[in-house]
Amino acid sequence: MRLRALLENGSLGLRLLSGEDELDRTVRGVMTTDLRDPSRYLSGGELVLSGLAWRREPADSERFVRILVRAGVTGLAAGEAELGAVPEDLVAACGRHRLPLFAVSEDVAFAAITEHVVRQVSGERAGDLAAVVERHRRLMTSGPAGGGPDAVLDLLGSDLDLRAWVLSSTGRLVAGPGAAGHDGSSGRTGTDPGGAPSPELCSALAGEHLAAERAGRRGPHRFAAAGRVHTLFPVRDTAAPGSGETDGAPGARGSLLSGWLLAVEADTADWPAERLDLLHGVTQLIAVERERRRAARAVRRRLAQEVLELVQSGAPPSEVAARLRMAAPVLLPGTGGAPHWQIVVASTEWSPGRAADRSGAPSAGRGEAGPPSAAPRADGRTAQALLEEILTDPRVTGGPVGADGAERVAVAHTGDEAVALVPLTAGPVPPSTPSAAREVPAFAADTGPVPARPGDGAEASGAGAGASGAGAGTARAGAAGTAGGSGAGDAPDSGHAAEAGERADSPAGAEPGGADHGVRAERLLDVVREPLTRGLDGGGRFTLGVSAVVHSPEALRGALEEARHARRVAAARPGRVTAAGHHELASHVLLLPFVPDDVRRAFTARLLEPLRDYDARHRAELVPTLEAFLDSDGSWTRCAARLHLHVNTLRYRMGRIEQLTGRDLARLEDKLDFFLALRMS
Repeated sequence: MRLRALLENGSLGLRLLSGEDELDRTVRGVMTTDLRDPSRYLSGGELVLSGLAWRREPADSERFVRILVRAGVTGLAAGEAELGAVPEDLVAACGRHRLPLFAVSEDVAFAAITEHVVRQVSGERAGDLAAVVERHRRLMTSGPAGGGPDAVLDLLGSDLDLRAWVLSSTGRLVAGPGAAGHDGSSGRTGTDPGGAPSPELCSALAGEHLAAERAGRRGPHRFAAAGRVHTLFPVRDTAAPGSGETDGAPGARGSLLSGWLLAVEADTADWPAERLDLLHGVTQLIAVERERRRAARAVRRRLAQEVLELVQSGAPPSEVAARLRMAAPVLLPGTGGAPHWQIVVASTEWSPGRAADRSGAPSAGRGEAGPPSAAPRADGRTAQALLEEILTDPRVTGGPVGADGAERVAVAHTGDEAVALVPLTAGPVPPSTPSAAREVPAFAADTGPVPARPGDGAEASGAGAGASGAGAGTARAGAAGTAGGSGAGDAPDSGHAAEAGERADSPAGAEPGGADHGVRAERLLDVVREPLTRGLDGGGRFTLGVSAVVHSPEALRGALEEARHARRVAAARPGRVTAAGHHELASHVLLLPFVPDDVRRAFTARLLEPLRDYDARHRAELVPTLEAFLDSDGSWTRCAARLHLHVNTLRYRMGRIEQLTGRDLARLEDKLDFFLALRMS
């Protein structure tokens, strides 16, 4: 009940002395006291009735009111039977602390007010509890058979005015307002008018959830993001905790990394227990839906396992093709023709008994042998569950993948790794694409090849950026990616080198021009790195390798080996979550992670330290100039335009670089040495 309701009841004989703006406060109880300090008996929300026997002098009013405010009292009603009119010092103290103050007529007993408040509060609580029970019943009848999580979340919005979403641990939007047709492509940071949270917000909420769960904090977890407080409720597995890895479910750590959460756009810190119980009940219903989807993946898992065993055993292509024809209708229902295929290999490793370095990479992965007892333990089942979540995310695949979200992915595991078989429907490509690459997957059609633009004669523009952000993309076949998938190169000169023709580094039967289609390592890494890094901190790593797109059964074995090799390249890099693509296997990117640290330091120091020292003394910007020159493929005009310099100024700087290092930038060998030094620095 509200304080206003007490004032409007004339039979209670209350008269307002201060706090007119605070009359909408909720009254949860009533207490009569004349103690000088009644705080030990107050729990917050009470209307305090007092005869003012505690007041000996005017200063007592300030002390008493301060005690009530600290205890969270809703209001004070002072009787006039003992002292007559309520003292002005008490009125002033309540006004200063914004505590509503009522005068109680001497004709009204405190017992009458107490009885009225108790009766009203008890009745309201009974009504609230009945409403909660009714909502529980409605939610149960609207479970998986009645519309899934979206039906439950719709009830939360209509009945409790709460916006809530179900998210995966990697930030995929599973259900909730705006989830239908959501492809995760927005660059917003909050929520859109339709109610869908931005990809950045989803990742932040998922990361906070994983960090809190990994730290063992008891849920729900409160988190401020995008100017609002969100409360995160973990969705627990329906199996008993500690039940182990049964029925295809990962263990405790795997369940954490591949689980779901309920994100509520509200601060539940002051919620009554009944409302919190309601949301915990919602998470139980969502857990049932999650288990249903997990069970539905069993057929796809078996298909992937059968295909994997055939490919690894060297079965005849006709036998592999027959199995793929059986898999196609299950993975791509309603589509005609043979799909293209792509392989993604992943591994989750745990390092018990050994601390990882600050970068997140176990020290043994950097060429330092650890003790035998500290060898990382691979966990293929957790990697399988993670891949199934990740590869249903439209942010990874480039668009929605179906109502269920999982029917286009089949993932098997082999004890220490997971292998995903990703079917891609063939579709048309833009007219600008070379004829050799006319048929490409319809997945991620927005990431198609970019036609080469006219340049400086034979100066073909290069691909990509460096792993550390320092490198330049000189012209080289196939080196379109970045170490660890850290991003594309400097526009507009990036991404044009390897756009057409059969790739010598791809498996036999690889789709021409397919390097930038289907699942891409850099895009996959951008999606999952932030939340999973927070969940793995403390000894875990997750590494991925992505093959090229292939269009024949004969090419699957090569694609599998390619994806495994790419994953090993990713595993050699620092970081809790790393990925590598097939395009990196035909480039210096493959070699750099395996160069010992002392060799790296010696090589880069010999070439770059003279330039850095000169820059520090003269602010000459020789190192950035060298980077830009190599990134422009040695083109004087493009480099000068990029740096906003006159060509003569650029030639002067390059001459100074040659003078300080003793190298000749007209020689390919010296250009290559500088390029590698920048990439390794």
